[in-house]
Amino acid sequence: MKKRIMLLILVNLIVLASIIFCQSSDLVGQQIPKVIKLDSAGKDYLRVLAGPPESSTMRSGLVLLAPKKSVGKHSTEKYEELVIIIEGKGEMAIIGGSTLLFAKGEVVYCPPNTEHNVTNTGEENLIYLYVVAEAKN
Repeated sequence: MKKRIMLLILVNLIVLASIIFCQSSDLVGQQIPKVIKLDSAGKDYLRVLAGPPESSTMRSGLVLLAPKKSVGKHSTEKYEELVIIIEGKGEMAIIGGSTLLFAKGEVVYCPPNTEHNVTNTGEENLIYLYVVAEAKN
């Protein structure tokens, strides 16, 4: 029951963020508010938002990471990233910088042009939702 409530809250946050970004975009009117079901059907990855024309700049996905696994080193490039932890615990290693530890119920922010890696440091699956949006120059 708790997990379902948390997922409903996350879906509402995504919809709210989509509306806010749509209102501030040059593409206003092309995106529509929507509810997106977060059911990965047992897959390790579920695309939630794919960017334009579905959203102005936001892209999002639901990730299931097995214990001791990592997503691999990658860069945010021109995007800023928000990682919302639904289950488990892990770390975000900033390449050439610090390591951020996180757990269920926490949110991690990663700025643009930041190379990083997310690793599941726990004994259970790490489930998180990431949201990226193009940063203003």
